Amino acid sequence: MSLGSVSLDLTDQQQSVRDTARAFAEGEVAPVAEELDRESRFPYEIVAKLGELGFMGMTIPEEHGGAGLDVLSYVLAIEELAKVDSSVAITVAAHTSLGTMPIAMFGDEAQKERWLPDLAAGRGLGAFGLTEPEAGSDAGATRTRAAARDGGGWTVDGSKMFITNAGTDITACCTITALTGPDEVSNLVVPADAPGYRPGPPLRKIGWRASDTRPVSLDGVELGPEALLGERGAGFRQFLAVLDGGRLGVGAIGLGLAEGAFALALAYARQRRQFGRPIVAFQAIQFQLAEMATEIESARALLYHATRLKDAGRPFTKEAAMAKLVTGRLAQTVAERSLHIHGGYGWMEESAIARLYRDAKVLDIGEGTVEVQKMVIARLVGAVPPDA
Repeated sequence: MSLGSVSLDLTDQQQSVRDTARAFAEGEVAPVAEELDRESRFPYEIVAKLGELGFMGMTIPEEHGGAGLDVLSYVLAIEELAKVDSSVAITVAAHTSLGTMPIAMFGDEAQKERWLPDLAAGRGLGAFGLTEPEAGSDAGATRTRAAARDGGGWTVDGSKMFITNAGTDITACCTITALTGPDEVSNLVVPADAPGYRPGPPLRKIGWRASDTRPVSLDGVELGPEALLGERGAGFRQFLAVLDGGRLGVGAIGLGLAEGAFALALAYARQRRQFGRPIVAFQAIQFQLAEMATEIESARALLYHATRLKDAGRPFTKEAAMAKLVTGRLAQTVAERSLHIHGGYGWMEESAIARLYRDAKVLDIGEGTVEVQKMVIARLVGAVPPDA
């Protein structure tokens, strides 16, 4: 029996999305995941197939080329991909939650018509440039500037760091945060082919090796007035809303990775024999598997609850931060226990659990560190004095 088999009151459509994503992950991603990771090679063919299946624009309205599905369907799909490979999962999640949703949420009709159809179809990838060399968790330290041009528009100068999907052959645009005035942050959509938009070389990473992560320089990038996303000066409010939703996608990666690591541990424990019997027959192994299974189901309930709150249009910031915090830790804990059950074989790069083990740590860092999640949660449960 594999975890995640219980429907948890999923609709027929949600179950269909989950089953399709699971079949794709097992049939298309699993056979090449180790090779892509070893070669640090971006999965262009897989992204194209995901686009054909509608997985690159799941939550985008149908009138703009998307599937018009709910957020839980999206989370289920990311979870299934992450059971097999986090690089593919983060490529889809960053494209959807960070690259595409800002335009869908805050763009005007002209911006939506220009960008969303290609993004939703997977013909182009979207990125979101928030982090800078000196501005990570402290987003208020943004130094990238967008100076107003005579006659309208903007000239952008600055740099971004650790940006996912920023420099692939199919990157279409990167929405960036920039200072448009004193203490005024706005978001602007930068076409990837704009002169002065310069992605740096791919960064060498411990995990997520097959995803595209790199610095970006913005050297005198000239944009028209149509690049401004939503209201001038609304950048903080916009990206906080974007990050709330993004945490659900990253939470799904944590949950999926933990499920994948558990499945590997269970399968190995059943076939590995010591002292004349499978090691799953030993109570020490049984207890580890029982703890993993229990923690996974607890995290699933929290993540799905947060996602359903968003789908219902209710506040979900606290629950999303909790889910991201819990699933990030869960992924690391389960991956470590699974590797331990694998023994020496788990320490070999050829084993799938070694890749999952490496991939897990970044879930404590990306999309808001553990400390940021705790700050958000503390504030929303009333643990921070109003004047603090």
